[in-house]
Amino acid sequence: MTTLLPAAEELALVPGDVVLDQTVAPRCPWSAVIAVGDVLTIVDLHGNQAVDTLIYAAGGRSRRYSAAATVVGQRNLFLTTGSVLRADDGGPLMTIVADEVGNHDTVGGACSQESNTLRYGHHTGHQHACVENFLAEGTRWGLGKRDLVSNINFFMNVPVDADGSLGIVDGLSAPGKRLALRADVDALMLVSNCPQINNPCNGFDPTAVRMIVTRPVEVRP
Repeated sequence: MTTLLPAAEELALVPGDVVLDQTVAPRCPWSAVIAVGDVLTIVDLHGNQAVDTLIYAAGGRSRRYSAAATVVGQRNLFLTTGSVLRADDGGPLMTIVADEVGNHDTVGGACSQESNTLRYGHHTGHQHACVENFLAEGTRWGLGKRDLVSNINFFMNVPVDADGSLGIVDGLSAPGKRLALRADVDALMLVSNCPQINNPCNGFDPTAVRMIVTRPVEVRP
């Protein structure tokens, strides 16, 4: 029996004309330019899936997401509705305009083959990881290793203890949970739909996410 998926118009947190609707398979990369004023809704289809994200100004990719500028600007390590995702010059790239989870990570970083080996043992060295996804997808846009910076981990739960230690624990998301980001500039977004299977960030079972871009009425040409 065929299961009918909800229409993109029903899932988008900010209504408007649907200009993109794509599903990102487990463990895979994704990228797109989100035009200024458009809104990207990310749907955690099955719950507890980390979505590692890098953002660049499409018109000048030397302007890129800065975890430090973002954290200092909002005086909070964690992201939710109202958080402005800032470039290294302090200017806004995207703003979270709706969020059904309420807590997204800025400091956990992206998994790599090297970090897997260090954390989980040499037997994991062959496993595909987020850094490899970023590098593979970045080549489509002329980006290389020197262009990778600290990333956002949407839906990932990384509590910080009083002594400053970090933990990667079960996510706060659930099937169908969403967040929405408005592009404050023409923004190039690179995503790794995290392939990690050695810690709870994906519930040890990476799953698909859905990317829906809407163009609200007020920004239609």
